[in-house]
Amino acid sequence: MPKLSVIVPFFNVQQYAPDTLASLRANTREDFEFVLVDDCSTDATPELLARAERDLPGAVLVRHEKNGGLATTRNTGIDTARGDYLTFLDGDDWIAPGYLPQLLDAAEELDCDFVRTDHVQCTGRARSIHRVPHGRRGTVMNPREAILPADRSTSVDYAYAWAGVYHRRLVDRGLLHFTDGLRTAEDRPWIWKLHREADTFAVVGLLGVHYRRGVASSLTQIGDVRQLDFVRAFDQVIEETAGDAEGARLLPKAVRTYCAIMTHHLGSIERFEPAVARKLRSLCAAALKRMPQDVLAEVMDSMDVQRAGVLRRARRRPVAARTTAAHEAASRTAAL
Repeated sequence: MPKLSVIVPFFNVQQYAPDTLASLRANTREDFEFVLVDDCSTDATPELLARAERDLPGAVLVRHEKNGGLATTRNTGIDTARGDYLTFLDGDDWIAPGYLPQLLDAAEELDCDFVRTDHVQCTGRARSIHRVPHGRRGTVMNPREAILPADRSTSVDYAYAWAGVYHRRLVDRGLLHFTDGLRTAEDRPWIWKLHREADTFAVVGLLGVHYRRGVASSLTQIGDVRQLDFVRAFDQVIEETAGDAEGARLLPKAVRTYCAIMTHHLGSIERFEPAVARKLRSLCAAALKRMPQDVLAEVMDSMDVQRAGVLRRARRRPVAARTTAAHEAASRTAAL
């Protein structure tokens, strides 16, 4: 049985997949497997993956008959993986030679539920190091204690699934899967669930993942309706956190993060198609009305004037009944 499974979703990344696959070849070991999941690509990606299935030691190729999005594709990889530990890599990113053995060594030495790592962000030729916003390194802790404080960036704000390694017991406990169908922000409910419900975690100063920013086909660069899934993702964070035994203590952080993401999207609304921009405003208005109003009021009072003003204007916007009905239907579908 493999010690480590690396789950790599691919969708129409023919330009970048060769670098991704070459970096996996520089990390092969007889007890590693590479679960390559093609999310129904329509470019040359399937041919590149078919070649990798033959040439990459430990490669396991899975193909979707229908495009499901990143969350669903990662779930396919989790269900296929056989390793004691699991990690992720996106199909347009790459890892440094020898990174995976170091990652596994750190996980086995610390023997905790999950380990988080720093990463290198790559925008064109520029490189910058991004670190987990958690001061203690190499120390096993309760992940719940890394959620707060509400007014500072913490470990739950560093939601990159590929920046870490996860013990199989998280799969067995139902904590590692993502919310099926989320097209963006899929890692937000996921990272919150890990921090609320896992028992132990640690952070290590290990650099190896190179995260490619500014990819034209990335959802972060596209202003279409898929971007609006952040509302459903953060609604899930709010609902699950509110139901936690320590919900009153943790909710201000969840609401503040939701509001920060909301103001980001509303502040760059010109990049959305007109119909999507209208829907964004309506969804934000409805979401603000659904939040716990006392917590929301405290959060807005603590924000800077500009961002608080954006939220107050959005909250005053009338909400059409069909928007609320559509949201409730989507939430029921996600729950099923």
